Amino acid sequence: MAAICCSLLRMQALHVAPQLPLCEADGVSVRYDQKLANERVSLTVQPGEVVALLGENGAGKSTLLHALYGLWPICDGVIRYRGQAVVPSPERAIAAGLGLIHQHFLLVPTLTVAENVVLGCEPRRFGLLVDEKKAIEDVAALGRAHGLAVEPRRLVSELSVGEAQRVEILKALYRGARLLLLDEPTAVLTPAEATELLSTLRGLMDKPQDRDRALLIVTHKLDEVLQVADRAVVMRGGRVVEQFVRSEFSASGIARAMVGRQVSAVVRSPRQADSADGVSSANALEVDHLVVERDGSEWVRGVSLSLKPGRILGIAGVAGNGQSELVSAIAGLLPIKSGRVRLCGTDVTDGDVKLRSQLGLALVPEDRHRHGLVLDMTLGENLILGHDADFARGPGKLLLDGKKIRTVAEQVLSDADVRPAAQGALARSLSGGNQQKLVMSRALTMGGLPKVLIAAQPTRGVDIGAIESLHRTLLRSRDAGCAVLLLSAELSELQALADHILVMYRGQIVADLDNDPAHPVR
Repeated sequence: MAAICCSLLRMQALHVAPQLPLCEADGVSVRYDQKLANERVSLTVQPGEVVALLGENGAGKSTLLHALYGLWPICDGVIRYRGQAVVPSPERAIAAGLGLIHQHFLLVPTLTVAENVVLGCEPRRFGLLVDEKKAIEDVAALGRAHGLAVEPRRLVSELSVGEAQRVEILKALYRGARLLLLDEPTAVLTPAEATELLSTLRGLMDKPQDRDRALLIVTHKLDEVLQVADRAVVMRGGRVVEQFVRSEFSASGIARAMVGRQVSAVVRSPRQADSADGVSSANALEVDHLVVERDGSEWVRGVSLSLKPGRILGIAGVAGNGQSELVSAIAGLLPIKSGRVRLCGTDVTDGDVKLRSQLGLALVPEDRHRHGLVLDMTLGENLILGHDADFARGPGKLLLDGKKIRTVAEQVLSDADVRPAAQGALARSLSGGNQQKLVMSRALTMGGLPKVLIAAQPTRGVDIGAIESLHRTLLRSRDAGCAVLLLSAELSELQALADHILVMYRGQIVADLDNDPAHPVR
């Protein structure tokens, strides 16, 4: 029965008038958490075009995608599929040829690629048994046809991030999607993976049979807009504030529309990078011949580095070459097989996370959802994680001082420009950029300025305005004497911030580069 339903959905998606907009929002408003997240938004997506939907974190972009797909109800306006007004639901969206690719993948890691792609629409034998052979053949053929090939028999848990992204897209194509709604599709990809994916997505519409396909892409990255989009729609404060056709594209103009002001690149000051008043010359962090194993393999092989106060050391390299394992071991989140780690002169190799924190180490993890936040706790509760002893009161210090938490949290959130700065709001209600500001502000302010800050992918999935803010925060912390170990997949970010850059490949340091502001690394 499921297979019959999915076949009908695919047939409906393919046999419709191609001259009508694939999807249209007409004066759509969406209320989220008692506030208007979208206010009278109008948007159309025509067959054959790539539309980029841009704006700061919290501008309402993802909310609009979820409303178009029927995951969130609208409170005003009309949504049309192929010219027909509908009350959106995922079932109606799939039937009309829409496919939503979430920013955070919705795959079952214990199932194979083929099983994930056909889940709920499995091909059947005799109407009852799942035809595994046909599923594998169909998924393999679909991948080859669209330049998204992934071995169908592999477990999803074994895939790279880029391969998992392909599987998400294959899921939508398998169900007959003609309009792909992509929410930050490159947020967790390396630059090389992002370039390859965007080229593949653009190529989805090159074949004659695919000319009625279209893409609506939420992104923060202006270079991606310039690379693939035919039209750019900019949202701010839940409204559409400006639209650009390709002939009008300019990075500065789109950036200004996104944040409502001119955005300037943050440039490291050579004078401040070379010295910080009153800062000790002793190393804040020393790593000697570190070896780290994970899942039976050596991911870090004999890495040594040192970092002084008031400096930023960048770690570069294609994802999967041991950078994540290196910073996790330094932070005490992975066991160390051999080698030593010293923090401000103290050997912490065998110490735990608590000891490192007491000695002045703070961490901004690369996955804010899995390791940085408890999404169903309030902003105030998230801010005091690891610092709850500072807010204890009463006999035996068994109770938390709610008034003190509110006072401190409201000040920290305001200073960090977290929007909304409501300490009682749940962390999951924030946009990605505001979640990142929350994590960064906790690392840098709760318990005082750390002696060493590990910032792992600090601007991943963050808009251009928030990137500017986070970069300035890192530089201010460095100038105040904090030693910063910066892990980033963006070479431009390392060039802008780091005093020195180490390049990792297959678990080893293969290049050691002085990032002179007058002659930056290329």
